[in-house]
Amino acid sequence: MHDNNQQSLVGYFFSIALAMALNIFYFPPEFSYLNPDWVLLILIYWVLTVPEAVGIFNAWGVGLLLDVLTGRLLGLNSLTYGLICYCCLIFHQQLKGFLLIQQTIFIFFCLLFSQIMKVVLESSLEKIQFTLDFFYPAVTGAIIWLLAYVIVRAIQLVR
Repeated sequence: MHDNNQQSLVGYFFSIALAMALNIFYFPPEFSYLNPDWVLLILIYWVLTVPEAVGIFNAWGVGLLLDVLTGRLLGLNSLTYGLICYCCLIFHQQLKGFLLIQQTIFIFFCLLFSQIMKVVLESSLEKIQFTLDFFYPAVTGAIIWLLAYVIVRAIQLVR
């Protein structure tokens, strides 16, 4: 049991570090608008997988670290990640019983809500042009969630 918790902890930190690297990784401008919020996807995964170990405080801390790392408005990711993880914690029991497509739709709306919050908060400081590109990270994040779930499920079935 102790080894399993230690492996989960290592997996958590490794996946968060990888997601942060993907968030700051340079994507060509023609594809950068498709880049989902990798850190939020990983946080949602861990909150749904191990809700007793990963919670709102972890999400807030990771968001704050990402704010510092990316130079964005301090507290922007902290607030959005904390609220999204709170919603996931509230509904994690129901989400386990959802069909995969229902889970994916929930994840899409979580990512979309995060996008909306960030745009609203950032637009209060500076003028931001709203375009349809705004929706693409939520769509690609939901597709990645769907594909990741299928791949992880296939790996578990092989074991």
